Amino acid sequence: MFKKLSLIALTLILTSSCVSKKIYEDLEDKYAELKKENRKLSDDYQNLQAALNSAEIDLENLQNDYETTLAQRNKLQTDYDATKANLDNLNASYTALEKNSSAAIAENSKKNRELLAQLEAKEQALSAENARLEKLKQELEARSQRVAELETMIASKDAAMTKLKDAISRALTDFEGKGLTVEQRDGKVYISMENKLLFQSGSWAVGSQGKQAVKQLGEVLAENPDIAILIEGHTDNVPYKGNTQLNGNWDLSAKRATAIVSILRENEAINPENLTAAGRGEFAPVASNDSAEGKAQNRRIEVILTPKLDEISKLLNDI
Repeated sequence: MFKKLSLIALTLILTSSCVSKKIYEDLEDKYAELKKENRKLSDDYQNLQAALNSAEIDLENLQNDYETTLAQRNKLQTDYDATKANLDNLNASYTALEKNSSAAIAENSKKNRELLAQLEAKEQALSAENARLEKLKQELEARSQRVAELETMIASKDAAMTKLKDAISRALTDFEGKGLTVEQRDGKVYISMENKLLFQSGSWAVGSQGKQAVKQLGEVLAENPDIAILIEGHTDNVPYKGNTQLNGNWDLSAKRATAIVSILRENEAINPENLTAAGRGEFAPVASNDSAEGKAQNRRIEVILTPKLDEISKLLNDI
């Protein structure tokens, strides 16, 4: 539609000086109609997006409702079959009693009418439950299709994150064995850099080797603008006493995280809106602080890369 509008606009500009006023006005009217149609289509698209809003939570409820209704239908079917068998037995009794007593016949006839009324009610209930089951089945199939689309989208995001992890691993291959690891978990990429690569003890100034590692990481992140970047600072459990201006390990970890953000911001291709710095202090260890090796592993910077899930969130709202 946009191409049509552009073509008509171009036609208006190129021909306005060499066609009759009527043709020019006709073209202007068509252009206005097409713009109006484009706005309507855009509004329709937004309405359709909004209409998809209630679905994954409803899908599970619908599945439960479907299974409950199916169980109720099966119970009604069982009751129906038992009642019909009882009616057949009573009809047989009726034939036998018909020769013996008019009173017994009248009583049996009354029971027959009651059973017939029960059968009719159960038939109606079964019919209603079958119709409801069919409707639930159709809704379940529609939501299942949306869930399949969601799974495809998530798989695509996971593949993109795997590709990003591989690119980061290649970019930082020179720092392997120097306290740097790259791994992918739960749809995210985690880059862990021990302090021996980045900082002197008690300092938040990044050394030359650490700066080079962070800059090389930044070159990969600059090529992935749809990734949220969380930089977390971590310490061991030894209380920090190196600078009276800092309030312990938590402040030190936050300072170190902010120092990494400052280096990444030197790369102008990285959107600062994607960056978050956080200090975790000693409260998220990855090893025991009972040994020097464990403490070294806990003194680290973690860069956590998360795909932006706007499209997935929309689809979740639509399920």
